[in-house]
Amino acid sequence: MSSNSAAIADARERAQALDRDDSLAFTRSEFNIPTKAQIASTRLSDSATAKASSDDGATDKCVYLCGNSLGLQPKRTQTRINQYLSTWATQGVQGHFKPLDESPLPTWVDADERAAQLIAPIVGASEAEVAVMQTLTANLHLLMSAFYRPDINGKHKIMLESKAFPSDHFAVETQLRHHGLDPSTSMITLTSPSSPEDNILTTAEILAAITEHAATTALLLLPGIQYYTGQLLDIPTITAHAHAHSLFVIWDLAHAVGNVPLRLHDWDVDAAAWCSYKYLNAGPGCIGGLFVHDRHSRVVVDDDDKPEQGYVNRLAGWWGNDKGTRFVMANRFHPVKGAAGFQLSNPSILDITSLSASLEVFGMAGGGVGSLREKSLRLTGFLEELLVGKKGSEGGGGIVPEEERALFRVITPADPQQRGAQLSLMLKGGLLETVMRELEKRAVIVDERKPDVIRVAPAPLYNTFEDCVAFVGALAEALAVARREKAV
Repeated sequence: MSSNSAAIADARERAQALDRDDSLAFTRSEFNIPTKAQIASTRLSDSATAKASSDDGATDKCVYLCGNSLGLQPKRTQTRINQYLSTWATQGVQGHFKPLDESPLPTWVDADERAAQLIAPIVGASEAEVAVMQTLTANLHLLMSAFYRPDINGKHKIMLESKAFPSDHFAVETQLRHHGLDPSTSMITLTSPSSPEDNILTTAEILAAITEHAATTALLLLPGIQYYTGQLLDIPTITAHAHAHSLFVIWDLAHAVGNVPLRLHDWDVDAAAWCSYKYLNAGPGCIGGLFVHDRHSRVVVDDDDKPEQGYVNRLAGWWGNDKGTRFVMANRFHPVKGAAGFQLSNPSILDITSLSASLEVFGMAGGGVGSLREKSLRLTGFLEELLVGKKGSEGGGGIVPEEERALFRVITPADPQQRGAQLSLMLKGGLLETVMRELEKRAVIVDERKPDVIRVAPAPLYNTFEDCVAFVGALAEALAVARREKAV
């Protein structure tokens, strides 16, 4: 046995021991994990065959480390959606208001409230401070329409990172133009002087930029976890500093929600938005959510003729109207108190049913996101150790041969407290296409960010330590193929 084969065998043995001792291992069985055959197939399997294959414990499963892009499907999602479809089929419009015996689903008029109850503890907020609605970018626009109030002679700029997710960048640019402002003079993009290539912004660099531009900046938009590098920002420290300089702060939590513990209310965050199809496992493009701190969403109705004097103005729709008068159909907007008052149209019950099914699984994990975070830190630390040979709490070294190890580097911060479940690997130029092709051949699913980054995310709800070993072994093989093809 070669030294590398021995190292892989040892790593697999350690991983199996860690998996046996994992108190959250049971949640893996709550998910449909594709088999290698399913991943390789180019045909749509019928659902019965797919379910039988997925439930077969002896079936060879793929290695799925892509929860940062799309979470796997909880098995109960199909059950809950079928219950929703049955309600619609048998009750029609009555499904809005008519409770059904033995149904676990809320009436449709109450579905958004039930989803808010489930998501509130995941983001560290009261139920009244969250709303399950729209999609991430739409919610960012809605929040900016309410809280971005530029003063052309004073505070008018919006600050964001230079490598913000394109959709966030587009949202900021178009909001500025909507107000008649020029992004070239009203948008500040943060770049790290200490890490210009990877743009790992230190907390000190962000705080310094806030201080420098405070006199002309009205709003700060940052990610809780940066999508490209996987860096977890210091949300409470940055928020407090921004408030000290009179900046309104909106956090994009697409990669943070369901991944790391959040305490949005206690951290005094002004507002935040997120999607639900990554670590929340609600399905592609599923309904998003937003948070508005209760100090910004209070509703005081002193004058029924001028209710707008009692709340922060926002783009409004009928589902944001007070529930007691929503169906009166009067053309006078009295918003629901709290974040729910920012809703527009009635939400997709199909979407909310799918999201709520996944949130039920979160509820099964004792300790909530805190316990998931504990496992996540161990998973990601173990993955890093296998990749680069860094000694961790589990002991042992790396299992990637030296020649292949020279072909990548981890750009995610090494400090576990500055990252979530994701490690981003920067490959040597020109290798990405081959490596991704070879990983797919081996039924290993990760995602790429061109030109040269692979993002790997072991999700604690369904990934195992043995998944990490399988991935690193496959990566070493893929890099060896790329090295030979490209003569690196």
